[in-house]
Order: sequence, then structure tokens, then C-alpha cells
Amino acid sequence: MSDPFSFLPPGGATGAEIRARDWSDTSLGPPETWSPALRSTAALMLACPTAMFLAWGPDLLCFYNDAYRPFLGHRLDTALGRPFREVWASIWDDIGPLVDATLAGESKTLTNMPLDLSRDGTPERGWWSFTYSPAIDEAGQIAGLFCVTAETTAHVLSEAALRESEDHYRHTVELNPQVPWTCDPQGNITSFSNRWLTLTGQGPREPYGSGWIKALHPDDVPHTVTTFTACLASGDPVDVDYRLYVAATGEHHWMRARAQPRRDGTGAIVAWYGVVEDIHDRKLAERELRDLNVHLERRVAEALAQRKLWADVFEVTDALVCALDTDFRLLALNRAYADGFETLYGTRPRVGDDLVALLSHVPDEQAQVSAVWARALTGEAFTLVEAFGDPDRRRPYYELAFTPLRDADGRRIGAFQYATDVTQRLRELEQLAKAEEALRQAQKMEAVGQLTGGVAHDFNNLLTIIRSSMDLLRKPDLPEERRRRYIDAVSDTVDRAAKLTGQLLAFARRQSLMPEVFDVGARIASTADMLASVTGARIRLVVEAPPTACHVLADPTQFDTALINMAVNARDAMDGQGTIVLRLACRRGLPEIRGHAGTTGPFIAVSVIDEGTGIRPAELPHIFEPFFTTKEVGKGTGLGLSQVIGFAKQSGGDVDVASTLGQGTTFTLYLPQVDAPAAETEAPGRAVGDGHALRILVVEDNLDVGRFCTQILEELGHSTVWAKNGEEALAVVEREPDRFDAVFSDVVMPGMGGVALARRLRALVPDLPIILTSGYSDVLAREGTHGFDLVRKPYSAAEVAAAFRAIPGRRGGGAE
Repeated sequence: MSDPFSFLPPGGATGAEIRARDWSDTSLGPPETWSPALRSTAALMLACPTAMFLAWGPDLLCFYNDAYRPFLGHRLDTALGRPFREVWASIWDDIGPLVDATLAGESKTLTNMPLDLSRDGTPERGWWSFTYSPAIDEAGQIAGLFCVTAETTAHVLSEAALRESEDHYRHTVELNPQVPWTCDPQGNITSFSNRWLTLTGQGPREPYGSGWIKALHPDDVPHTVTTFTACLASGDPVDVDYRLYVAATGEHHWMRARAQPRRDGTGAIVAWYGVVEDIHDRKLAERELRDLNVHLERRVAEALAQRKLWADVFEVTDALVCALDTDFRLLALNRAYADGFETLYGTRPRVGDDLVALLSHVPDEQAQVSAVWARALTGEAFTLVEAFGDPDRRRPYYELAFTPLRDADGRRIGAFQYATDVTQRLRELEQLAKAEEALRQAQKMEAVGQLTGGVAHDFNNLLTIIRSSMDLLRKPDLPEERRRRYIDAVSDTVDRAAKLTGQLLAFARRQSLMPEVFDVGARIASTADMLASVTGARIRLVVEAPPTACHVLADPTQFDTALINMAVNARDAMDGQGTIVLRLACRRGLPEIRGHAGTTGPFIAVSVIDEGTGIRPAELPHIFEPFFTTKEVGKGTGLGLSQVIGFAKQSGGDVDVASTLGQGTTFTLYLPQVDAPAAETEAPGRAVGDGHALRILVVEDNLDVGRFCTQILEELGHSTVWAKNGEEALAVVEREPDRFDAVFSDVVMPGMGGVALARRLRALVPDLPIILTSGYSDVLAREGTHGFDLVRKPYSAAEVAAAFRAIPGRRGGGAE
């Protein structure tokens, strides 16, 4: 007896339930009478891993696949073959209009729609995305509806949490009386609180990069820039005072800028975090104090009655002020200093006391105070922050400013100390740092979620093609023409997967580049025909290049890919019709791009100019993000521009974009320009091989890859020895140095990696050819190939054959 359900794919819980159900009591009737359209649509749905359902016929009877089953909850036992409206009666008020619109011929897509599915019988909070489409029968009539769905609850909640974190951070920053700011390792300002704009009157984007310097007093710019530049180079904390224009008064106020570097796991500086605080009142008090110092220095030798004048003057400030002679005796102090000292140490100091002796009952504090004052009494003027008091309690922090004290003849007779309590300020900075770290963590998790989802989606699509093709290839008596078609599909899909991983690595700046010096103009000219075929017959491609050559040191293949990605974007923006201009300019400076400081060059600039629709201003900040695309679903992965900027950054350059809605867009790729390479002469050596058999040592820790690799080489006529790791390979060569004609080694292996092995073998057998292979290596991404040839994974038999075609013939000695 023939199987009435032969059209269904094998396996699956839902497929088994469809076969087991008696359909004769439904409006569809027994499966032998089902229409071809219903059969094919149901089969396609059951084979798909994405959650989807089908409602068919006048009663809209419900079908679904295995991925959709968890969404049904307690409805699962009765949903199959039941009218769709009865299955989802609890939410019909929400989805009923969608069903009506779909049956009227419209396709609907809803994102993050709130629905209470009550899957376990109790109310639940959830969000969902749907794509509703009409289901068409073989007569072209609408016979039902088809829906692809996914739960987005976790995404919606994470976005809400991120917005809450950002709002908390923003309030923390903006309510701070100081001005928090950040800059990149080169000193370009990347963020600041709005209080800076309120103080200075600058525009919203004016302070970015080096624009903040415009708000400084002109006399303070040289010293400030010199100090800032020196700290950026040395990694020392920034601490500099300058006068800042205050828009409210039209005057300049004294400010103090401080910053600390943040480093990564290798110790490299990745950013600077700092604050600007108003110290105008303190500066005025210090100036008054210096004026007083001059006066007091002329009077210090007079009678002790003069010291009362000192104390009277010191009482005008809340700061802790005192003066010591060179023997550590108190010459003068104000009430604030005496009160603070007594609170910390239980002893009230007086004029004439030996300050160090007063601390004999607290040896640690005595040593600390003695060391600081000893430095001040040498005549040095300096400022530092110290904590004082009981270490078992929350100790107050004081900012101590020391200046030398001299008599009328200029002789050093002591020093002044001006101390202010900065405990609260430091705690505010600590809270700000914690808020910033929380925001960075939330942003990092959001980026990881987006990247993981995008990669999984694209790779699952590619794996679906490979899996389906392999299943079809297993069919007996498959016609040769269809067999070739399925094999070609697998091969093409592998190439697309390799391209996808290459784009991801390029975006992350982890691509193993193979840079070489080449003439950019000649490269563009040689690829013009290929670009013309990519853009299509209705696109007119115009190349504008100077007559003189200009060279760069970059990976030419990645350069071609970046050019193609920009050209494809230009084509799509013009709907496949119009003019694209490729313009090359040499010896250009690098402008400021997205808040990063530029440089005078020299750089080459390759511009791709289109006449398309342009990019909306709201989308411009996101166009280089991975998987961000303005194209329709299925028209782009969102990785093209990520590859372009990743390649540019990894090659020492950048990408700029200018766009006007309705007029077009210009993408400009900047790469450092280098001198033309010197003429090369052919180095003497052994003659190039002619494709004869070689003895090859294969080093590969992955067993499946190792088997395929040795099989490929042996089918090419070579003999192989397979080592499972670097240590084993090194031992084989050390025993018989002349045994092999070449080595083919993976880079990423446990223990000794491929680069380390290649270096050891190069030292052991200098003329032994070594070819490395890798799909990704952090070492290669950071340091290059170290002069060794590289075959990228996944590789084909033709690529392996080409890599070994130029290897010289048999080496002497060594038995197989």
C-alpha cells in the first residue's frame, strides 16, 4: 500500500502526529485528496528549523513544525488540525486583524509585539516578532496564511535594562559638579558631560578631538598641550592647571584637569578617564597666600608678635594652613589646621611645637608626615594627595600644596602647607568609574548578543544548503547533471562561509593579512572589468586616477574585497542604474574622522561616489556596525562595510563617508602611502620544481582535517608523513633533517604553535620550504606571517597544489 504521507520529510514529532491523525473528519479530508500546494507547503515547513505555522483551508486548520511546538504550551495536545482561531482564541483580539489583512493579500511583519500567550495556563509577559504571508494554492488563489515567528522577550528586556543603565549613567555624569571626560590613546576627546558646554558656551560637537583647546586662555595653551602630550607618551597621570573661558561671565576661571589611563591585559593604554574641576577660588587664595608669603618673609625675623598677624590672615580660609621652619617647628597655623590635627591624632598643635615629635605615638603617620615635609623643606613646590588617620577607619584624603618660605634676602627658612579635604571628590570619582564600567559591560553584552545572533543566522543558512545537498547526493541513481549541480552548491556555499568568516575577522581586525607593496591605480584598473560585471550593464563605471603611480603596503586581496563591497553598496543605492565614479588621489592628508584626529599624511584616498538615494543622518553612526543593513531582508548581510573599516583600520588607515539624501553618497578609503618598491633581482638558488612528487611533512592536530589534507597531497602524487602536533614534527625533523622536501603546518595547535615550529625548523634546516595554514590566528593577525607562505582555511585541492608547485625537487637522504 502506498504511503499517503510520502510527501512529508522523515522524522520529527509533528510529522509523526500528522501521520497518526485521522483527517477524514476535517474540512481537508483524507491526505490522498490534499492539494499539491498544501502538500509542498507543509513539507517545506516541517523541514525548516525556524519556528513557523500554516493555517489552511476555509476553516484555517492549524499546521506547524517542531520548532513552533514550545510556543503552544498547554495547547499542544489539541492544536494540530484545529481551526487557527480556536487555538489562539485568548489573543485573537491582537492577531485577528493580522489574519484578516493576510487573507486579503497583504504580507505583514511585526517586530517586538507584546502578547500574553499563557503557555502554561498562567499569564506571562512576552514579546514576539511575526512575518505573516498569504499561502497560495496551485490555482494562484489565497488558501490560507503562512507565518514565521520568533520570541524576542530576552532582547526587549535587555534593551530596556540597557536604556535604564544608560539613563543612570547619564544622570550620574550630568549631576556631577565636575566635568568628567574621556579621550583615546592619542589624546582626542571622545566624551564629556554637558556641563563643559554650559561652562564654555561651545557647540555640542566642538570639544571633540582637540576642539576643547579653543576654550582655554591663549597664554595657557602651550604649557597645557606640552604637559598633556608628555603624559600621553609616558603613561603618567595627567595633572595640569589652566584658565578656561566661562561663557556666563565672559571671564577666564582657573581649572584643574586630571586623568588616569585605562589599560588592557597587555598593559597597553586603551583610553583615558579624567575630570575638570573649578579651582578658581583656591588659585586666588594661593595668590593671596603667596603675596602674604612675600610680606611675611620680610618680617619673619621680627618679634614673635608678628606671628599673630599670620594666624589672623590664615583664618580667612577653610583650608588647613600651616608653616614650618627647617627644624620642623610650627611657625604659624590656622584654627582649621589645629582642629583637623586634633581630630586625627588627639593632640592640639601650637606655634613652636615640633610637628614630627607630636606624632611619636603614631609611628606610621610620623614617618609619612616627616617624609612629606622633608621634601617640602628642600625648597620644592609640589602638590600631592595623601590619606591620614586611623587605617582601620575610613580615612580622609587631603590635597596638600607646598610652597617654599624665604626671608627678605631670599634665603630658605621653611615651607607653607595648604591642605584641602578631597575625600568626597574622590568618592564621587569612584562612583563615576563604577557607573562607567557597568555601562561598558551592558554595551559589551548587547554587542555580543547581536554578533552571535547574526553569525548563527547566516551560518545556519549556509549549513542548510550543505546538509540538503549532501542528503540529495546520497540518493541512488542520481543523474550526473544533478550530482554536479549539488556538488557545485556545496563548493560555492563553502566559499561563501569562508568569505563570511573573513569579513568577521576583518571587522574585528583579526584577519591574517598578507600585505605587499602595490600600485593602487594599477590595481583599480586591473579590477575595473570585474567591478563592471558586479555592478551590471546599466551602471556606468568611471575611473579617475592620476598619471603617476602611488603605492601602499596592504593586502591586495582584502583591498579588492573592500573595493567590491563599496561598489556593490553604490549599485544597490542607485537601484542598479546610474554612474559610479572611482576616484584615486595620492599624497593626501588624513582628515579628522568620527572624532579621531587626522594627520598630514601621506595617504592615498580611494573614493567611491554614487548618485543614489543617500543615507539618512540617523543611520550614518551605525553603518559600520556588524549586521547593520538598510537593505531588504535577504539583500545583504550587513558585513560589507564592517569588512571595509576593519581592513582599513588594520592597515593603518580609516574610512570616511559623506551623504546627502536624494543626491548620493561618497565613501573614501584612506591607506598610508609608501615609496615604490626597489627593483628586485632574482635570488640564486635551486631550480623551481615542475610539479614532481615531493615528500611532505604534514603537521595538523585536527584528525579529520589531517586525513583530508594527506589524502589531497597523496592524490596530487606526493608522499606524506603526518605529525599530530608541533613537538612530534620537530622530533621527526631533528632525527632526519634531509628527509622532507617541504613542511605543511597548521598555525593554531595546542603546545607548540605553527609559527614557533616554523622558526625552530628554519633554524634547524634553513633551506627547508615551510608553508603555514590557518583559518584564524591571533599571532598572524597581530604580527603577520613572519615571512612564511600562508594557505588560508578552508582550502581546496587546487589551492594546495598551487602552493607546492614551486617547491624544489627531492632532497637527499632519508628513507620513507
